[in-house]
Amino acid sequence: MEQILNEYYDDNAKKLRRIVDKILLKFGGLSDKDLDDFYSLANEVFVEVMRKYDQSQPFDVFLYSCLSNNIKTEMTRRNREKRKADRISVSIDTPLGDDEDTTIGDVLADDVTIEKELFGEGKEGYSRRIATYLNRLSRLQREVLRLNMAGYLPKEIKEELHISERQYADSYAAIHSYRNISILF
Repeated sequence: MEQILNEYYDDNAKKLRRIVDKILLKFGGLSDKDLDDFYSLANEVFVEVMRKYDQSQPFDVFLYSCLSNNIKTEMTRRNREKRKADRISVSIDTPLGDDEDTTIGDVLADDVTIEKELFGEGKEGYSRRIATYLNRLSRLQREVLRLNMAGYLPKEIKEELHISERQYADSYAAIHSYRNISILF
């Protein structure tokens, strides 16, 4: 068992981290903090696997299976938590009354937006955080963001880009998603 322990934890747990990275590659879009959380989870799983290992199968196979199951469970838990928040939230793009051109966001007293903070007047170039944020967005999402910054209304953006309501809503949600904007904090 000591040989297995040394094999996985040599060079700052390089082999264990490599396995975790391979599993997480399927999910993508994880921050460094998320990676640290999953590396910690991997350490816990590794200890549990060491206690349960009965040599009926290769250790690598048993460890990979346990890590994969635990990581999937944790991703499911995290996504469930996000969905809970999404169910109670109301988009600022929700139309007010029968007037589809006026939204909740239009009547808010504060005109500070993520877009203005990112691309405000007088800023030269992009910081590393802003560049990372923009790289997380698809081409369509960046176009929606650009037109929104230019003052286009949602209806005009959809017409300009020839996209459906669903495509616009998905792009707008991605632009404002915590996962994408968290890099800015």
